[in-house]
Amino acid sequence: MDEINYIVAGNLKKIREKRRMSLDKVSEVTGVSKSMLGQIERGESNPTIQTLWRIAKGLRVSFSSLIEQKPTETLFIKKDRISPIPGDEGRFRIYPIFSFDEEKRFEILGIELDPGACSVSEPHDEGTEEYVLVHRGELTLKLDGKEYRIKSGDSVKYPGDQHHSYHNCGSAVTKISMVIYYPK
Repeated sequence: MDEINYIVAGNLKKIREKRRMSLDKVSEVTGVSKSMLGQIERGESNPTIQTLWRIAKGLRVSFSSLIEQKPTETLFIKKDRISPIPGDEGRFRIYPIFSFDEEKRFEILGIELDPGACSVSEPHDEGTEEYVLVHRGELTLKLDGKEYRIKSGDSVKYPGDQHHSYHNCGSAVTKISMVIYYPK
């Protein structure tokens, strides 16, 4: 089992058991089949980013609460030690840098988009905010039909509780940092 599959399996099972939810109930609130959820919990499936987002949204937990182990008090992160979560046939990669903090209500992700890459996100819970800083390249952000181009060095904050997607329309890799704030 890949390390990330082991982490997702354990985290999903802990969340489900802590809430005393059956796989049927988790399936009902997430829209992910009971059999797929069982495979994920046993580490037999490598879920897509979209499946993990559906589970997180349905359970009303942060994305990183599914994919990250709890850190120690002081934590130094080396990128080569983070297992990226691929999307768009590997052209979109999420690097979970700092997992969700229950008290502070946020998580931090590093994201890379190859030229032509795209990722579509379902709306998060009401009040969720996303903060994006483009480090390299150019990001095209689509929010409920409107399109924004964010260039290297620029940032954007927007409500995450609406349909949104990320696109790299350029010819070079786009690298961004994202902070997602989750309301109580």
